[in-house]
Amino acid sequence: MKNTIDSRANDLREDIGDDTITNPNATAGSRSFEDVLGANLSRRRFVASSFVLASGAGSLLAGCASTDTKGDDQRFAEGPTKVGFDFQEIEHGFSYNHVCAPDHTAKVLVKWGDPLFEDAPEFDFLNQTVESQMQQFGYNCDYVGFLALTPKDGESDRALLCVNHEYPYPWLSVPNFAGSLDDLTKEQVQISQASMGNSIVEVYRQDGEWYVDRGSKYNRRITALETKMVLTGPAAGHPRMQTNADPSGREVIGTINNCAGGMTPWGTYLTCEENFNYHFGGKLAEGHPETANHERCNVPQNYMGWAQQDPRFDLSNEPQEPNRFGWMVEIDPKDPTSTPKKRTAMGRFKHEGGENILAADRRLVVYMGDDQIFEYLYKFVSRDAVDLKRPENNSDLLDHGTLYVAKFMDEGRIQWMPLDISDPLLKGEFESQGELLIEVRRAAQILGATPMDRPEDVVPNHKTGKVYVMLINNRKRTEANVANDRVNNVFGHIIEIVEDDNDAASTEGNWEVVVRCGNPNDPTHKAKWNPATTENGWFASPDNAAVDPSGRLWIATDQSSSSKISGTLDGLWALETEGEGRGTGKMFYRAPKGAELTGPCFSDDGESLFMAIQHPGDYDRSEEEKAQGGINDWPEFKVDQPPKPSVVVVTKKAGGPVG
Repeated sequence: MKNTIDSRANDLREDIGDDTITNPNATAGSRSFEDVLGANLSRRRFVASSFVLASGAGSLLAGCASTDTKGDDQRFAEGPTKVGFDFQEIEHGFSYNHVCAPDHTAKVLVKWGDPLFEDAPEFDFLNQTVESQMQQFGYNCDYVGFLALTPKDGESDRALLCVNHEYPYPWLSVPNFAGSLDDLTKEQVQISQASMGNSIVEVYRQDGEWYVDRGSKYNRRITALETKMVLTGPAAGHPRMQTNADPSGREVIGTINNCAGGMTPWGTYLTCEENFNYHFGGKLAEGHPETANHERCNVPQNYMGWAQQDPRFDLSNEPQEPNRFGWMVEIDPKDPTSTPKKRTAMGRFKHEGGENILAADRRLVVYMGDDQIFEYLYKFVSRDAVDLKRPENNSDLLDHGTLYVAKFMDEGRIQWMPLDISDPLLKGEFESQGELLIEVRRAAQILGATPMDRPEDVVPNHKTGKVYVMLINNRKRTEANVANDRVNNVFGHIIEIVEDDNDAASTEGNWEVVVRCGNPNDPTHKAKWNPATTENGWFASPDNAAVDPSGRLWIATDQSSSSKISGTLDGLWALETEGEGRGTGKMFYRAPKGAELTGPCFSDDGESLFMAIQHPGDYDRSEEEKAQGGINDWPEFKVDQPPKPSVVVVTKKAGGPVG
């Protein structure tokens, strides 16, 4: 695949994943693998021989009963949970194009640069402008949310897609890139900022095919460049949120590094600010009071070169600007004039995951991971119940509630500890709840939360109430702890949580390792899978996840440089969580070379699967490819076009639910 666009991705980026240890409690609770394994095996109720463990030590799976526990509770989706997947499995491999299960069809629905409005210009890579990018689909799509609308005549479906645009790659997305971040012009930085944020896109299905409606009144671009947002909740207006441009501490321009997310029961869109530290440069004055706080969040990193051209991302100009990022943002996709709100009650960290479920008393519970090695797992429980009949009554629901952090214990128990200023351990460390939430990592550290192996997406199953935690990897773990039982955890693992009384608001529950990822046929991986898993059914580095309307779990992977070790590309796998097949993986979709797969999301009827293909073309090129100047220019494969992150829609050829 020869492409004349210059790519320096691997000269500048080995792996933009935050592999830096900033947690002083990183080794808290550490023990040997054998000690952890023994503690876990002592409580297992499943037969060890029913699972394969590459290390030969036995099974780590059981504890949480695989029975339908929802009963008649209307919190959960109606109908039985389906067990098993009927699609034809594909193989591991390497290809420039994507590959889907042969009984399904995968189509690019919308890609970077596609016009979102009737008067928007067509994409012209070599002549990009800030104005054009703000009218076009953004770069590096990640989370995808689906909000059903009423179909028009002749249509079978109509919906809004709510899509995150996590970060730009100047070396793949900026024309005439000089090869150094220091050489970026102000216009190039602003184009990058305009390509980030979110897209609200109306789509419809007609005669079995999905299309973008460019004339929709709902279509919207939200950007890091100029979209005005407000801070709400306990930290809003705090002195540490104030800047020269915003002395109120309540108004922010833009959102950055939006990774995973979620859709609320009242139809709003939650989007997570994750690696916000990438965008800040400069230095604090010696002895500045924010020094320790910024170090705890690995600020600054300046991976994108913004600080040289935008003073608010330069710490020497705006030392408190980073405190205004790292929040959960709520957006109303049905009101293009609405102001996005950063909900500070949900804590400030590298947010991943905004999936949610109703508690027994109809309060909302949002599960969240902090995506850095040795960081923590959180959940937010709203103070008030969700009003399902009058959505407008939920407009400030996420400003009031309790933020909890997880402590994993032996015997398969988990404790959720409230991060509240009334706790004597915290009251002496922080002046207010607002300050605690700005430094929530430190608060969780004080309470003794369990350091995890990069918690990513956290997805509750709306059929069963069970919760699935993606732990992507941690190559710097030298000692195991109870919930992260593998040192040098290159391939990650997945944990299942069953809250006490099957109530998401419970402060205790049970937990289990469902799979320990990696190749079960390689003893050095110490992987664990159901023996029914084929040579193509195993995967590495679980990142995002989705539960389809039948209650089945799907896993998207992001290996980054770990792909060199696994020898596989990223993609989408089905994972059995119930019955005898529990712990069995099955490969459904393989991403194009250089890309990760993100944001899997199903239509309400399960007949369409939407997912994002992020950073195609970002990989270590062979010597032959380097000599030819080639990169993977998916999905158009045109010599004058760069690779383009895209949203793909998958449907079943014979019709009916995907999978």
